[in-house]
Amino acid sequence: MNYEEIIQFLSKIFSFNQEYPLLFTQFYFWAFFAIVFAAFSLMHNRRLLRNSFLFFASLFFYFKTSGLFVLILLFSTTSDFILGKAIYRSKKEFWRKFFMITSVIINLGILFYFKYAYFFTDIYNQIMQTDIEVFNYIAHWANEVSGSSFRVDQILLPVGISFYTFQTISYSVDVYRRKIKPVTNILDFGFYVSFFPQLVAGPIVRASEFVPQLYKKYFLSRRQFGIALFWILNGLLKKMILSDYLAVNFIDRIFENPLMFTGFENLMALFGYSLQVYADFSGYTDIAIGVAMLMGFYLPVNFNSPYKATNPSDFWRRWHMSLSTWLRDYLYIPLGGNRRSSFGTYFWILLISGITMVLSGKAWPVILVSSTLLIIFLSGRIWPSVRKNITTNFNLIVTMLLGGIWHGASWNFMIWGGLNGSGIVVYKFWRKMKPATKALTTALLFSIFILWVIYSPKPLIWIGVYWTGIIFVGTLIASIFHKFKLSTFFKITNRAWSIFLTFVFITFTRLFFRSGSNLDPAESNRIALETASNMVKQIGGKWDLSLIGSICYEYRKVFILFILGMIVHWLPSKFKQWYRINFALMPRVLQFLIIIISVFVIYQFITADLQAFIYFQF
Repeated sequence: MNYEEIIQFLSKIFSFNQEYPLLFTQFYFWAFFAIVFAAFSLMHNRRLLRNSFLFFASLFFYFKTSGLFVLILLFSTTSDFILGKAIYRSKKEFWRKFFMITSVIINLGILFYFKYAYFFTDIYNQIMQTDIEVFNYIAHWANEVSGSSFRVDQILLPVGISFYTFQTISYSVDVYRRKIKPVTNILDFGFYVSFFPQLVAGPIVRASEFVPQLYKKYFLSRRQFGIALFWILNGLLKKMILSDYLAVNFIDRIFENPLMFTGFENLMALFGYSLQVYADFSGYTDIAIGVAMLMGFYLPVNFNSPYKATNPSDFWRRWHMSLSTWLRDYLYIPLGGNRRSSFGTYFWILLISGITMVLSGKAWPVILVSSTLLIIFLSGRIWPSVRKNITTNFNLIVTMLLGGIWHGASWNFMIWGGLNGSGIVVYKFWRKMKPATKALTTALLFSIFILWVIYSPKPLIWIGVYWTGIIFVGTLIASIFHKFKLSTFFKITNRAWSIFLTFVFITFTRLFFRSGSNLDPAESNRIALETASNMVKQIGGKWDLSLIGSICYEYRKVFILFILGMIVHWLPSKFKQWYRINFALMPRVLQFLIIIISVFVIYQFITADLQAFIYFQF
């Protein structure tokens, strides 16, 4: 290899290529990690050197993933480090709050600029009847300074910005609340913010959980090493066998053009996507946990078999747990939680209603919400407990709506968040009902949809008929079991039925989640709603039942893989823990033999193009 070839080779390694970001599923990432781990093993007992090295290695990783957006990460790191110290050192409450609010404004300002520019521009254009287009001022400034040629008519979203923004906000707020002391060394703080295994797709790590680990000596037992290998292997199997294979061979085809496929295929694509998004995101988390553990750091568990959930509230205690707890601690509780309403409750309700009015072009959302708030205020004078119950449910709805918008600046994500929030609120009332009352209520709803579909036989109404009919039959059977005191059998069947209903509900909300994903922000609202509408049309339309057999045969590999994936997911937690620990305690030779076999199996499922992790876009 001559001098020019060496220079070309090095420039390729140290340059950013948007077409080939560094992914956990690429050989290049594992080559990168092998080098990092080898260097880490030479300095693991020298704390400051170790943390500094991992900070710069993480910056390089992010550069290879997102290019010059690493400068945004550095800016957030520096500003929050300075503001965290200012919050802690300030004696007066005014200045402590001022610096904390400044940190929140800076972080959210950056997030809003990159993630919500198109969203708010559309709203402004509809209100003011203008035709303003998005202009990238940061790219324009970079072109002026460096003479580069970045596009100024498009704002690209930095990978992982939503995750590290929430992470830095929680740091500043926790310092303000005196839950933690600020990190004294900017290199240590930079390492906390940018730690590469969880940087681009979480889990969201609290400073109170991670910062103390920065000062601990490195320790990795034989068992921990085996557990780390298990998590990495488990994550790769989830991602490359379940997620990518289901997506490429079935799900993506349906969502790209729902009208070309039958209602049955559209329905199965929805259920398949529920498994895909879980396998994809939890697979990333598993790999991140394993890689971090090899270096002596422990990341929080982000998933706890979410499709074992028996209700929507239970689901959100199991799904993306680091985000759910973040929203609870830094949004839901400050809004008033389950105790009271606050100014923020009414502000966000009216703001979201106003956005809904603008996007829909109709005034009824603001009129309805304003009337509801007035009724709540007046009823609170007479029945304070009723007011408290209603307003705390509003806090929950607002939290879920904002959680939806966090995922993406589109109408579909708002609908998705609202549906999940509504599901939790409805369940809170549902669980207080007696079995007979539940049966009567669902019978009434089923009857309403039957009458409705007679006068308006639209696909969405037909879906309502099927859904309320299924729930009615289930609650009727449950009330009969309860009446005749078949407690043991009732307990088992009721749990299975609850898991099934929750899975179906969550799956249908994902119609709006998936439709709004992987889209150009400038067109996301229109395309997403069109996709969702077309899928509803097919699922709720007339089915040709004679085609189902041939469809099942054609996609037999996909459906078999889906069934196997769900069976593994529903295995008892104790059994999963048993085979995880037994893998960790196996002789090294046997462990590596299993790894080789697993890699061979994974290779058989590799698609032509490696699929990026779904949550990279958030």
